[in-house]
Amino acid sequence: MTNADDSEREGEPLKLRERAYASFTEKLLARDIKPGQFVTQRELVSMTGMPLGAIRELIPRLEAEGLIKTVPQRGMQVAHVDLNLIRNAFQFRLFLEKEATALFTQNATDAEIAEQRERHEAIIRRAEAGGDPDLIEDAEDVDRLMHEAIIDHLDNDIVSKAFRVTWLKIRLIRQYETRIQNHILLPVMQDHMTIIAAIESRDPQAAAEAMSLHIGNARNRAMSY
Repeated sequence: MTNADDSEREGEPLKLRERAYASFTEKLLARDIKPGQFVTQRELVSMTGMPLGAIRELIPRLEAEGLIKTVPQRGMQVAHVDLNLIRNAFQFRLFLEKEATALFTQNATDAEIAEQRERHEAIIRRAEAGGDPDLIEDAEDVDRLMHEAIIDHLDNDIVSKAFRVTWLKIRLIRQYETRIQNHILLPVMQDHMTIIAAIESRDPQAAAEAMSLHIGNARNRAMSY
């Protein structure tokens, strides 16, 4: 057998683990797997359609990321949305994004910043016009893409991965409590526009403070529910 064949065979378990993770998170966000639910390995096999071996290898990652925990004498429990999760997720976001925003302000190109402004202005125009069935989904994409752009600009794989796990938890919180709806869409977009304006002015402190205020507003909305 060639080295290429060996590499391909060794890569198969990794692909299965990644597919299992993707399937789990997809089912979680679709509410097919519910926060707080107790599950067995066999049930996860059935829910995700992945083999038992992939599920067994997936569980340590889910535990490390806080998406599943082992409860003595009861089994595995999917993370549930509570005040502790909200506080922890938004505090972690604040630690990461405040510093990342300051650095993005200093290092991002004019074109990268302009792209963010254009995306947000387009969403605001559509929101003000009304009657757009795709608006909420598209606004959530614009929201996520701005935060990911700021984080990924650090070029730090550890931070980017940690942020995406936290963003998954934020999506769970939004899904059950504060998903961007019409009544908060414009305030969220205006928060972002304030951040973008500070970035355009190349003022790291003002940009970081605007991001901090934005994350605080999101946390307060989640806590109020």
